[in-house]
Amino acid sequence: MVLRCTKKLLDLLAGGARSLSDLPAADEDWYANLLWIDREKCLLLTHAGTLFSVVMPGVRVGELRPIGPYVVAAIEMELRAENLPLDSFGRLDRDAVCLARTASRSTLGFMTEMAFEIRHHVDYSGGLDHSETGVINHQLRRMLRNKGEYVLPIELVAQMLAERD
Repeated sequence: MVLRCTKKLLDLLAGGARSLSDLPAADEDWYANLLWIDREKCLLLTHAGTLFSVVMPGVRVGELRPIGPYVVAAIEMELRAENLPLDSFGRLDRDAVCLARTASRSTLGFMTEMAFEIRHHVDYSGGLDHSETGVINHQLRRMLRNKGEYVLPIELVAQMLAERD
C-alpha cells in the first residue's frame, strides 16, 4: 500500500527525515493529510481512485509511529461500517505501507474540499466533542465529487468491486 502524505504530515511523522518511495502515482494510492479541527489533530485519508475517505479525529503523534497499523485499522474500520469486504482496496498490510510524497493535485483538491466540509459539520454540531465521526465519514462518501462527471465515492467503490468480480 502506498500512502502519499502531505508535507505537514511527513514533518509530524519524523521531521521529514523518513525515506520516501519514488513509485509513480496510481489510482490504488492512498493520500493522507493532517488537519487541525477544534485544536485537535485529525487525519484525513483518501483513496485516489474512488475518493473513499476516512477522517480520524483526536490523533496522537505516538499512534502514527509507525503509521501503517493506524492507517490500516482506520480503513478497515470504515470498510466494516460500509459492509464492504476488507480487501476492497486490495490487501492492506500494516507492515507494508510505503510512504511517498503527494503526486495528484486533483486528489489534494478533493481533500481540501472535504476538509472544508468536515469543519463545517463540526462547527454546525457545536464542536468536535459533539460530532459523530461515523456520521461525518458516512457523509463524506456520499457527497458528489466531480471526477470528469459527478460521482459518489461509495458508488465508485461499488463499481470497482463489480469490475473486479
